[in-house]
Amino acid sequence: MYKSRRDFIKKAGLGVLGSWVGTSYLASCGDLAKAKGGKGPFAYIGLQLYTLRDLLAQDARTTIETIAKIGYSHVETFGLDLHTDQFWGLTVDDLQKILKDNNLQSYSGHYDLSKYLSKDHQDKESVEKYIEVAHKLGQKYIIAPVTPMFDLNNLKIEDYQYAAEQLNKAGEMAQKAGIKMGYHNHFWEFRSFPNGTKGLDILLAFTEPNLVVFELDIFWAEKSGINPVSYFTKFPGRFPLWHIKDMDRAYTTPVVGEPYDSMPLDSINAKEVRFTEVGTGTIDYVALKDSAEVAGLDYAFVEQDQIYLPNKFESVKKSYDFVQKYLAKL
Repeated sequence: MYKSRRDFIKKAGLGVLGSWVGTSYLASCGDLAKAKGGKGPFAYIGLQLYTLRDLLAQDARTTIETIAKIGYSHVETFGLDLHTDQFWGLTVDDLQKILKDNNLQSYSGHYDLSKYLSKDHQDKESVEKYIEVAHKLGQKYIIAPVTPMFDLNNLKIEDYQYAAEQLNKAGEMAQKAGIKMGYHNHFWEFRSFPNGTKGLDILLAFTEPNLVVFELDIFWAEKSGINPVSYFTKFPGRFPLWHIKDMDRAYTTPVVGEPYDSMPLDSINAKEVRFTEVGTGTIDYVALKDSAEVAGLDYAFVEQDQIYLPNKFESVKKSYDFVQKYLAKL
């Protein structure tokens, strides 16, 4: 199913790009963005580029240009190919130039550290290479986007402890370049072990605050039945990055606890998870923004793992507009 969908997008997507970029409505967005007032992480909202991964794969330059025209101030990268040193067919130099040409910054990037965080793998990813690329892009944060994906249903306490030790080591290396190491959660980090401890709690307890930060994915916390504010107050200042996306009102059942903890990941995602544009779902971001200071929030990113609207730019613009109207301090 995924392959056929991807092939369709490759064939049809260029037409979508062209028609949307060419509208006078979108062309005016850049001027509107420049005119907007306000300060802070919501007024200057970012976009996690994974949201538009299919469009980036077919035309990265036009996709990034359109993101800037919508009004986003910065982007969070993903998908560096360590074999080619490229993002979606772009060299690091190319990406750096495109961002500069469109007045976009990149303060953070997701870099695959699945093997690095796994105690069962010796062929670790190159943290040094990630630091080099992040430094070149002007990024302040290198984020591990996920725990080792090889056997998620069988992660044990010692797996999280090992991952925390590895994050500390990476944090020491990154610190020398003026960069912070970070970790981004999904829902399985909120599963409880027999002693009541959660995976995310282990990572927070066993990492050094001066070396490792956390990017809280608000959706996945809420989808796990967790109030994000409880983590901000328990671990103040440790969440300088947020992913903000919304939850479809028909898919609000938490996916942590029985029977979900023993279900295959694909089964849970297919049956129980559905995303929607920020402001159209069940997550009360207007209330959550008041916790930004205690969380230590520096940068927030709109992200949507799956978009169901025919036009993906329309989706990310809807989220952007909500953030500017209701979250930005104008």
